[in-house]
Amino acid sequence: MENNISKNLEIFCMCLYDHYLENLKILNYTPVGLGNGNFRKEWLRDFEGDNISNKNKNYGEYTFYYWFWKNKLKNIKDDKWIGFSHYRHHWSNQSQIKSDELNKIINVDNFSDYILRKENPEWENYKVILGDPMFVNGKYKISKILKKGFKILCKDLLAFTKKKRNIKLHFDMFHGYGIIDKALDVMDKSEKDDFKYYINNNYSFNRENMFICRSKDLMNNYFVSVFQWLNRCEKIFGFNLEGYSKTRIYTFLAERYISYWFNKYSTPLPWPVFFFDTNKNKIKLKN
Repeated sequence: MENNISKNLEIFCMCLYDHYLENLKILNYTPVGLGNGNFRKEWLRDFEGDNISNKNKNYGEYTFYYWFWKNKLKNIKDDKWIGFSHYRHHWSNQSQIKSDELNKIINVDNFSDYILRKENPEWENYKVILGDPMFVNGKYKISKILKKGFKILCKDLLAFTKKKRNIKLHFDMFHGYGIIDKALDVMDKSEKDDFKYYINNNYSFNRENMFICRSKDLMNNYFVSVFQWLNRCEKIFGFNLEGYSKTRIYTFLAERYISYWFNKYSTPLPWPVFFFDTNKNKIKLKN
C-alpha cells in the first residue's frame, strides 16, 4: 500500500478525541476536532472564523460542514475530490463488498486493506459519492410498535405493513412522531413537495451524512440549501433537547436531506462505508 494519499483526494476526518491524531497521520487524512475537547495544534477546529461551533451538541458533523463552507470551500481547487468521514465510519477502497458485509469482516489486522486512500477509477463519470443505501423497511417488533409507534398505529392501522415502512415512518418511530412534518412546513417551496415525496416513497437513504465531491458548485449549493432549512427548524425545535434521538435532531434531519438533495441535483455513485472504531485501536498500514 502507498504511504501517501492521492494528491487529488483530501479526506477530512471528524473526531471527538485528540488521541486519534496518530491514526490520522498514518492515513494522511486531514484531522478535524469537534466539540470542546483539548486538541493539539495539528487539528482543524470548527470554532475559528465564521462558525456555529456552539451548536455542535445538536448539529454534530454539520458544525464542521458549516465551517468548511464558510472558511475553506472558496480555496478548494475545483475538480479535486473532497471527502468527509468520521472516526468510526470509513470509506472503503472498493465497491465490490457492500457496507453491511464489510462491517462483519473488518478488524484491526485487515483495516488497511479496505480503507480508502485514493480516488477510484469507477468515479470517473461522477461528481458525487454517497454512502451505500441503508434500508429501513424491515419488520418492526410488536413491542417497539406499542412503545414508540402507538400514535402512528392509532392514525393508520396499516401503517406498519411492508409497503408503508418508508423513510418517514422510520423517522417518526425513532426521532419523534410528527417532527419531520413540522420540519417540512418550514422548508423552501422549491424543495418541500419533492422532499415530502422522497420520504414517503423511498425505503432507504444514503448512510452516515458522508459524501465525497469534486464540484465546488454542488457543495456550495447543498450547504446553502441545508443550512437555510436547519436554521428555520431551530425556530421550531430550539436547543433544549434531551435523549439521543432528540438531541441531535438537526443531524438526523440533514441525514435524510443529504440523500434526497444530491440524488435530485446530481447522479451520485453509492459507495461502501464501514464501521470500525479506530479510536480504540492503533492502526497499521501494510507495505
